[in-house]
Amino acid sequence: MAQGKKNPQYVKTVIGPGLALVALLGIASYALLGPTGIIAWTDYRAALSERKIELAQLKKERDALRNRQLLLDRDNVDPDLAGELMRKELNVVAPDEVVVPLK
Repeated sequence: MAQGKKNPQYVKTVIGPGLALVALLGIASYALLGPTGIIAWTDYRAALSERKIELAQLKKERDALRNRQLLLDRDNVDPDLAGELMRKELNVVAPDEVVVPLK
């Protein structure tokens, strides 16, 4: 078998599909390894579970604050909460109370 020169027509017909194959491989590798690729899904699942836990804690805090707000309603103030806030924020005591230092 004699080896002859390469046919230029053959090279031209191979370049197009070769470039398309390289482009498809690039897209496929980006789909697998990219920042939103299949491999990154595990990181996203872990972050999602952490965020769900944080969201549950924040909802619990929000509900506690909402309850406290309802107890401090202008028309119907809870007397125990009002007394607690006065003692804590204003450092006041009732005339019949005795302050006992702990130190």
